[in-house]
Amino acid sequence: MFDERRGIREAEERHGGRTAACKLAHRSRRRVSCCVFFEVVGEISNVQPIAVGRRIRQLSRLKKLYGAGRWRKMKGEALIRLASRELRRAELHWYEAHGVGKRNMKFKRYLD
Repeated sequence: MFDERRGIREAEERHGGRTAACKLAHRSRRRVSCCVFFEVVGEISNVQPIAVGRRIRQLSRLKKLYGAGRWRKMKGEALIRLASRELRRAELHWYEAHGVGKRNMKFKRYLD
């Protein structure tokens, strides 16, 4: 069962507060998904790679934080539960490497 307050608190702890890009986006009042916390419900479908290896802009950061590996930027579709308990179908982007798993999952847009 999804506990809204606990889920948001845990997500905020994982998020580590607002990043510099997040602060800048909020100051410019752009619509951003960096601070929207969600939970993936069910399977991720239509999984496709976006970039592999040196074509990933954040590769040096990923290697520094999580270690070496064959990093891939992936995208897929899934049903997500927002902090408001609303269920929406969304496009997700994340990074993954063998032995490390999925990291930095975020949603890009709603599909419904």
